[in-house]
Amino acid sequence: MKHVSILILKEARLNSIEEPFQAFEEVNNILEAEGKLPLFKVQLVGISKETQLNNGLYTVNVNKLLNDIRKTDLIIIPAVQGNLKNAIMLNQEFIPWILKQYKIGAEVASLCVGAFLLASTGLLKGKQCSTHWRAAGDFRKIFPDVKLVVDKIITDEQGIYSSGGAFSSANLILYLVEKYAGRNIAVHCAKMFQIDIERGSQSPFIMFKGQKEHDDKSIRKAQEYIENNFHEKITVSQLASMLALSRRNLERRFKKATANTVVEYIQRVKIEAAKMSLESSRENVSEVMYKIGYSDPKAFRGTFKKITGLSPVQYRNKYNREMAT
Repeated sequence: MKHVSILILKEARLNSIEEPFQAFEEVNNILEAEGKLPLFKVQLVGISKETQLNNGLYTVNVNKLLNDIRKTDLIIIPAVQGNLKNAIMLNQEFIPWILKQYKIGAEVASLCVGAFLLASTGLLKGKQCSTHWRAAGDFRKIFPDVKLVVDKIITDEQGIYSSGGAFSSANLILYLVEKYAGRNIAVHCAKMFQIDIERGSQSPFIMFKGQKEHDDKSIRKAQEYIENNFHEKITVSQLASMLALSRRNLERRFKKATANTVVEYIQRVKIEAAKMSLESSRENVSEVMYKIGYSDPKAFRGTFKKITGLSPVQYRNKYNREMAT
């Protein structure tokens, strides 16, 4: 039997505790209906016997205190809410225990922004990790030695798992169910909880807002110019000249400030504008393409799919309400 420890963190999101608990219990129910023994022993594990969440709106009682568990097989780190740095500080007591358990063979999975606590253990250094796309900028600043792959729904490396944002954590839970219980039971759970088991990317859901939480005024000026003139052809040399910087210096500072190259940033701004048009207007793909400054349909389609994971037509069909009716 696999022992699963769902951590009851301070500031944890309740749904991030409920979802894995229900999924692993459902596996046991399926097996019981088939006359088989349960596969998982699922326990809520915390520092104290009860933890209040959502400013006292909910109280979660634990099955076991952290230090009473000598060995577990799988640790689930739920998403937290509020200030992420503060949430990390509030849950420091969990870190030595997580490290100890991983060292003696436990696997560890973070859900959504639970990745911040997982990364705080040091276990993700040099490894891939996903989290909610909205928290990507903060994550990169705090954990520069982690390979953030924010487009992915799931990462799996050396017994350490992470998931994309919000309800996409359910895909990681199904992934773990399939690993431990097999494909058939994972499909059963997917149908029971109505989850798309094959979804592997959160790219279509990312809304690019531009990374401006930095102190480089010249780079912020470049960002604002790009965002106000995305429909034109903008070159790196043009921006460097405008800011009285060398091209090399601009590229270096831009990458440091935004985590994107200048060209990547221009592409993402253009594609975000295209997404908005495809969502809200009845313009065809060619009209949208020309409006954002592209003239090569192949280049536009390639860049659009690289960033969103969908072709422009697929994106419009999926998100434009008028086109769907």
